[in-house]
Amino acid sequence: MPRHRVTALVSGDVSPLDLGAVAEVFGVDPGLAPDWYEFSICGSAPGPNTMQGGLHLIIDRGLEALAEADTIVVLPFFPFAGERAGECMLGLLADAAARGCRILSVRVAAFVLAAAGLLDHRRATTHWQFCAALAAAYPLVQVVPDAPYVDEGNILTSGGAGAVIDLCLHVVRKDHGAEVADRLARLLVTDPHRDGAQAHFLGRPAPDADGRRLGPTLAWALSHLAERPDPDRLAAMAAMSRRTLYREFRAETGTTPHRWLVAQQVGLAQRMLETSRFSVAEIARRCGFDDVSVFRRHFTAKTGLSPVAYRRAFGQFGAGTDILKRTDDAQIAG
Repeated sequence: MPRHRVTALVSGDVSPLDLGAVAEVFGVDPGLAPDWYEFSICGSAPGPNTMQGGLHLIIDRGLEALAEADTIVVLPFFPFAGERAGECMLGLLADAAARGCRILSVRVAAFVLAAAGLLDHRRATTHWQFCAALAAAYPLVQVVPDAPYVDEGNILTSGGAGAVIDLCLHVVRKDHGAEVADRLARLLVTDPHRDGAQAHFLGRPAPDADGRRLGPTLAWALSHLAERPDPDRLAAMAAMSRRTLYREFRAETGTTPHRWLVAQQVGLAQRMLETSRFSVAEIARRCGFDDVSVFRRHFTAKTGLSPVAYRRAFGQFGAGTDILKRTDDAQIAG
């Protein structure tokens, strides 16, 4: 039986990190399954190419490989506008999807899938920094900004660079089972499954008050985080029942009201820890937490760092953060 053929589609200055992650999973046989993938790289300009950073790349095949692949992984095009792909490439991707080929996008390559019409009326994600741009450029796409990846059957999209491995492991899990995917994750020294990988880095979202039912409600919540809005209050603001709110919330954001609110509170706290001299206790209060220990637990769960460690790593005040750290430690201990 022929092995599953995975083709990475590259064009222009591809990122070595993106291509390396894809090749590490699909192009290197770890000996975990007898029928590992057959991996190749294709593009519109086969032969020697230059990647970002000046690294050299040999593209194996031309676009004819798209007609033979079982899985196509579309790497980001820089600049990333979907029309950069060209009508021929977009048509070949649409044809591949029509015959049942599985197609993955890495980061802003979601724009290429969207330009090919493959994301219409589907959930999708991209790098968090460009989620709003994707939604504006392709209004038929239901963008899920805080998802590390989105699986819509044969069309899958991933978020930031760190989510590429998450998506690839997810595909391995579907093809070869959880045990094989977990063993591969251990070999790669990464978590077998991470939930909400982009939530750590999301900036303040700008809900579309015109195009989405919950837009005004989300905008209000973002402006009143210190008041600790809860799902019941959001339902009242949206003039919906609690049950309807949860259904609409899941459809528009891909998560629950509570998880979304905590993510926004933590995101605000990240910005304040980076840019302000407020104590951790004061930041917790301003972000809607009345208990510093609860704030610390949520913050650490979302970012992997305690508030104090995060401020020391990312704060803008240099040596002054040592004073803040001593103040924060005393307040947390108290």
